Amino acid sequence: MKDKIIVITGSSSGIGKYLTDYFAKDNTVIGLCRSGGENAIVCDISSNADLDNAVSIIKEKYGRVDVLINNAGYGLTGACEMLKDEEIKQIFDVDLMGAIYLTKRILPLMQSGGKIINISSACALFPLPYRTMYCSVKAGMNLWSQGLTMELKDCGIAVTSICPGDIKTPFTTNRKHDYATNERYGDAMQRADKKVEKKYNSRMELSYAGGVIAKICDKKKLKPMYIVGAKYKFLYFLKRIFPLHVFMHFTQKLMVPKNK
Repeated sequence: MKDKIIVITGSSSGIGKYLTDYFAKDNTVIGLCRSGGENAIVCDISSNADLDNAVSIIKEKYGRVDVLINNAGYGLTGACEMLKDEEIKQIFDVDLMGAIYLTKRILPLMQSGGKIINISSACALFPLPYRTMYCSVKAGMNLWSQGLTMELKDCGIAVTSICPGDIKTPFTTNRKHDYATNERYGDAMQRADKKVEKKYNSRMELSYAGGVIAKICDKKKLKPMYIVGAKYKFLYFLKRIFPLHVFMHFTQKLMVPKNK
């Protein structure tokens, strides 16, 4: 892409920062993040007032948006039964509703040839115990993206969701953990987390995953969905050929090792 007006949420770290730096060479990139910064607008994506202010600034200064990359989000670990209502609401507000509300406000500034890129997750494709809320949010993002694709097809605005697997970014360390438990769950959440953390070194490098995502954003024609990471493409293939209960059984055994 060249000479485009690009808006990226969650632009201060991880994938958002990588894409901001990548596209800023040949385009005008406006970041939206809570910390602000150069060419960034301070914006809490879960605040409608902040969204109104950010879009007003963009409209006044640039008059249009060519590409919107909805990237802001965080992870949450915990048993659904034990999570606080506020925790559940917050992750939906930030990871899904924030993207929806921002897109609603940005669309009047987009014309034919525009793109909406939603950074989803491989967690949208596979049910995972104790990451139920995050998986649900990202699955919702995928279906929203696909519906939006059909709504905007005749307008010439392309929409896609990109589902990367685990990447070495601050996202993992910033994940919120609620280990509240009872006799039903015991220490299962901690065991699941330790299992995941052991695989940190096998995660994709940001330079690789970010490069793949940037190339997808650059495509003239977008597919409805992309998966980033060969392992996750293979797992998605397995999920489609095995009965769901079988796939879920092995996922649970893999994710939550028994106490020794």
